[in-house]
Amino acid sequence: MKNVFALCLLLGFVPAAWAGGYAYTIRASELKAKPYTDAQTLTSLPPRSKVEVLGRQAGWTHVRSISFSGWVKMLNLQLEANDQSKRGDNGLSALFNVASTGRSSSTVTTGIRGLSEEQLKNTKPDPQELQAAKRYAVSRQEAQRFAAAGKLHAQSMDYLSGGQ
Repeated sequence: MKNVFALCLLLGFVPAAWAGGYAYTIRASELKAKPYTDAQTLTSLPPRSKVEVLGRQAGWTHVRSISFSGWVKMLNLQLEANDQSKRGDNGLSALFNVASTGRSSSTVTTGIRGLSEEQLKNTKPDPQELQAAKRYAVSRQEAQRFAAAGKLHAQSMDYLSGGQ
């Protein structure tokens, strides 16, 4: 019971870590009137737009730009480096990322396992894992049938640039 209370207390302070300070958009981002994907889009913020962080709700961050105030997806923002250390944001909030998907009130959770720069530099190939991954491969035709059955549509995406 003590552990449950401690966890609830900790989770209560996670949104506070995102309140106040400034952030930058890391990609073009829609500024929404409410924290839902199907909410009215107020404007589109270009990459590297500086915004003031007002608060957070689920996977959305309440921000104020020069002209507008609204909601941006949390994963489209990068907090200013000095704000992260000042507020003590150690990435714990990303662990509990629960995003509201719309008026339906359904939720999506995401978990991201981070790798350090050292781990990335010291990687080694694992032929057994490669063979295991190949078992999940499907033909282009099978993938297209699956997409059509799910009413999915192709969308081209540009590669991300290496710098920020």
